[in-house]
Amino acid sequence: METSKVKTEEKILQDKIENLIAIGAATAANCIPCFEHLYEKAINSGITLAEVKRASDIAGQVKKGAHIALVNSFNELIGIEESHGLPCGQTANKSCCG
Repeated sequence: METSKVKTEEKILQDKIENLIAIGAATAANCIPCFEHLYEKAINSGITLAEVKRASDIAGQVKKGAHIALVNSFNELIGIEESHGLPCGQTANKSCCG
């Protein structure tokens, strides 16, 4: 019986992680219908508002970094010597993730 409880807890954690990843993906894709669906699913499954917000905030930072990296590469290609810092602290133009 104890093994069954552990498997159930692992499944709950796995579902929670998958839902938070999906919330991040919906945020990064700017998909409001997806986010609304996943938000409702998350709250109904016990995920807290703080956890939803954190997943969305992280996705927003990744999206922001990717956009800044794109602008930096574009500026470099057209000869503009302006470069913007990335939210992750990296300085490379090609990737916001190092």
